[in-house]
Formats: sequence, structure tokens, C-alpha cells
Amino acid sequence: MTTNPNGNNAALVVVDMQVGVLANAWDTARIANNVALAVSRARAEGVPVIWVQHSDEELQQNSTLWQLVPELEPVESEIRINKHFNSSFEQTELETVLQGLGVAHLVLAGAASNWCIRATAHAALERGYDLTLISDGHTTESIEFEDGTVIEAATIIKELNVAMNWLEYSKRKNTTVTAQALAFNA
Repeated sequence: MTTNPNGNNAALVVVDMQVGVLANAWDTARIANNVALAVSRARAEGVPVIWVQHSDEELQQNSTLWQLVPELEPVESEIRINKHFNSSFEQTELETVLQGLGVAHLVLAGAASNWCIRATAHAALERGYDLTLISDGHTTESIEFEDGTVIEAATIIKELNVAMNWLEYSKRKNTTVTAQALAFNA
């Protein structure tokens, strides 16, 4: 489903940087600080910041685990979206919000890299948005399989960064950038 966004604005979408999601995630303090840097830069450049929070049986809305980590605090004017599925677009008002803001370029950060960040990135690209993933602004947990095989979180993160640089979509741009190098109006 492609919507071909109208406009040329950017927005920073911060996904699931919640206490319960990050409880066992890799390098949480550094990632949270990098996301905070991206938020600060977005605000300084007048770029909308959209906060997405997951809720389900384990992350009940308004519970302690559902709250954003202390390093991140939305200001009252910033949009908050609640979701129940991996993709931040699935059965939420995100697309309507983006269209209302004239957004064509999403800058994405948050958790979990292999679930909600990946699903949101693909959904954005499939809808016609350009996408920049903050390469040091997303995290996840390692995965251990029944046979004892482990895929380390750092490897999952690295793989998603590679994918977001190499995927190709018609008439869309996708890339990664570090939080330090992020410039919305460059």
C-alpha cells in the first residue's frame, strides 16, 4: 500500500523507548542518550518529534513498564501515538499525522531493532516515505534459540543498519546516519 506522501518535511519518529522494552536491551544508556541527542536536534531545527509507545498485556498503558525511559521526555506539543502491533503504522493514526504535517521523510529511532523498528521502517518505505535510520539510535535484546544458538543484539543492529543502506525502492531514499551526524535541514 503506497500513499506517496505529499510535502517535503521531515519528522523524527521515536518508537518504543519504554522502560519495559529496554529492560534487557543492549547498550541502553548509550542508545537513549543518542536518541535524546536526535530529539534535541529535531527540536532545535523545528522538526516534529512523534513518540510511539507500544501497549499490550505485558506493557499495559500507563504502567511503569510502559513509560518512556527517564532520558527521554516529550514536550506537551509533541504528538504521542499508542500502538498494539510491531509497525507504528498498523491500526494507528501515524500516517494521518504525517500527512497532516506534510512529511515525506521519516527519521527513525527506538526499539526493538528486529521487531518494531524493522517493521516501521519497511512500512514507511512501502508507503512511499524516504527513511533515515539513526544507526546508533536503536537497540534490541539478543535472541537465544532452543538449540543454544545466540544472535547477539549488536549483530541484529548491525544487520538492520546494513539493510537500511542497501534496500532499494523506486523513487525513495533510505539510509542510516549516526546521531552525532544527524542534520535534518542539511
